[in-house]
Amino acid sequence: MSLSSDSLPEDVLEIAVEEALARGAEYAEARYHSITSQGLMLRNDRVIALGSEIERGIAVRVTANGSFGFASTTRTSSEDVVRAVETAIASARASSGYQKEKVRLSPERLGRATIVVHPKRSLQSLSVEDRVGLMRDLWKSLAGYSRKVKIPVLFQSLGEHVEEKLVVNSDGGKVHSVTPRLYYTYNLVLAGDFGHTLNRMYEFSAVGGAELLEEWSLEERLKSEVSSLENVIVNGRSPPRGRMDVVIGHEIVGLAVHESCGHPSEADRVLGREAAQGGMSFITRESLGRKIGSTLVSIVDDPTIPGSNGFYLYDDETVPARKRYLYRNGRIEGLLHNRWTGSVFGTGSNGSARSNSYRGEPLVRMANTYLEPGDHTFEELLEGVREGVYIKSYMEWNISDDRWSQRYVGLEAHYIKNGEITHPVKNPVLEVNTEELYTSIDALEKEVRFHAGTCGKGEPMQGVPVWFGGPNVRARGLRIGW
Repeated sequence: MSLSSDSLPEDVLEIAVEEALARGAEYAEARYHSITSQGLMLRNDRVIALGSEIERGIAVRVTANGSFGFASTTRTSSEDVVRAVETAIASARASSGYQKEKVRLSPERLGRATIVVHPKRSLQSLSVEDRVGLMRDLWKSLAGYSRKVKIPVLFQSLGEHVEEKLVVNSDGGKVHSVTPRLYYTYNLVLAGDFGHTLNRMYEFSAVGGAELLEEWSLEERLKSEVSSLENVIVNGRSPPRGRMDVVIGHEIVGLAVHESCGHPSEADRVLGREAAQGGMSFITRESLGRKIGSTLVSIVDDPTIPGSNGFYLYDDETVPARKRYLYRNGRIEGLLHNRWTGSVFGTGSNGSARSNSYRGEPLVRMANTYLEPGDHTFEELLEGVREGVYIKSYMEWNISDDRWSQRYVGLEAHYIKNGEITHPVKNPVLEVNTEELYTSIDALEKEVRFHAGTCGKGEPMQGVPVWFGGPNVRARGLRIGW
């Protein structure tokens, strides 16, 4: 449930901005940020958690003496917010002596708008008993579904977050938004003979309401997972080793573009702001235009996709959101910017400032990051492979701090011989660097598919909802081990 417009502390936010300017701030913004959540968790048929939470407060960010200052409060009286203003200005002035360059914000045409997303059906339209029944039915549908493996554990989590923001700043921006998100997560454990187990965790999450439960086809999805992983446990063989062609599934493609394109393209990370927290970037100020992959590779981040997990139309600096190319036709095209980095690079902001709660300052963040599709069918991707591996999903991954060297361990994977999928293989390991990965791609499927996640960044850590995705792709001559 969101607050009505009448109950928003708009006057208090405007007082905060005026007070900050009166006390010498060059720029000021005040943000009311509320998240109302409810969730339910089951382990098999047993309810293990049920609850709801409301988190709301006001954040104040200023620039003073050429430095940023930030403070927040859970109290919404004018006196408490003025105290937050004082703290933010004092913080900015205290840190200004350590700034190599004074903070300047790019001039932008800022938004004045209200965006309210109305779900077709709120999760609250389902009683707690209905939700428990739905999840217990999903567990029952798996009982006896497989005769070759056991399913000792199915963990399920179902919930809703309603996020409301009102941002007011001294440059004339004022944006109010209400965004509901539904999520469903499962963690499935399969056990075969000789202690061989597989674990599969997956999350659905999108902007909308209970109508998404039908779109996600949860029973069909769970049974498909069981069948596929059963095949790996029972019939899986050791994967081939060495350099070979790899058909990379869209789930891994999405993760790869998020980690090896999206994160290194965050302009504040390029400038070193994340070095002690989330790592560095192989991209430098001089990297724009550098060849990074084949001409087929174009990677986009787009917050404006309706219903997406990372959806927004104005960022937390009230800059209009838009589609932005990070890699285009195999070259580094651009970075994700807020108003500060947009000023440093001389490009302006492209609406990438996001915060996850009133406790966090807006940072440069991704929204929905994906590899653009090609013109092949899946069968055509396979046809060109004499010997190789199709890696559909992953069980673990890691990547270096500078987002260059990366490793993916397959969960569901299959051997390809003469253009045909044959037997499953167990845990093939794909080791590759960013340039090698994108340069090796010579064919892309026609369809983009998205996967939900929570992207972490900052200190203290801020997790924001995102989608990542892409088509299935064919990559030539990559190294496979096990």
